[in-house]
Amino acid sequence: GKHRIVIPCLGHFKEEYEKVSKLYMNNKIRTTKYTLLNFLPRNLFEQFHRFANLYFLFLVVLNWVPLVEAFQKEITMLPLVVVLTIIAVKDGLEDYSKYKMDKQINNLLTKVYSR
Repeated sequence: GKHRIVIPCLGHFKEEYEKVSKLYMNNKIRTTKYTLLNFLPRNLFEQFHRFANLYFLFLVVLNWVPLVEAFQKEITMLPLVVVLTIIAVKDGLEDYSKYKMDKQINNLLTKVYSR
């Protein structure tokens, strides 16, 4: 009937393992949302989908218009920058803890059932 071939990722089998493993998907778990390269743009994109952040951004942009300027431009930006920074740090820490948990789970030893 059916049979399977198991190639260990060791020593002189390494080259054969790499050649065969390209044909199949890996079974690593990845629950993280961000990478180091896409953290800032993706986090800002997600944060500006919230209405409150868009409202504060609108106030910042509106305050840069000389006719409408109510008070100093930097003061208007402060609440938005503080909120965006706090949420970014929180999201980064959550994602890092997910990364550590994924790494721990992916490096567990497993047992394979074979009759």
